[in-house]
Amino acid sequence: QLQESGPGLLKPAQTLFLRCTISNGSITTDLYYWSWLRQPPGKGLEWIGYIGAGGDRYVISPLESRTSISRDTAKNQFTLHLSSVTPEDTADYFCAGGPLETIPGASWGQGIRVIVSS
Repeated sequence: QLQESGPGLLKPAQTLFLRCTISNGSITTDLYYWSWLRQPPGKGLEWIGYIGAGGDRYVISPLESRTSISRDTAKNQFTLHLSSVTPEDTADYFCAGGPLETIPGASWGQGIRVIVSS
């Protein structure tokens, strides 16, 4: 089970910080990958990137320059930092995780709505 947490409202140019807490599982489970995704209003789901059980990371090119995905193994959490947000970053954000073959993941959080507005 995964649960997202973080602010729901930001102003342009601020940094979005989201946390995904993993229950009933371990973030270091071998060959598991932990992803962030988002769905802007009226648009399709967009995969942002992942962090692997071994700490390997990937972020899609359009967001790479202002996105960081990290983890806290002690808290069994992984996080998303998205800097310099604009209204175009308004979306429902989801975390997901599972074995490699299920990327972005077999288990999903319920999602958190983030609105960027001045």
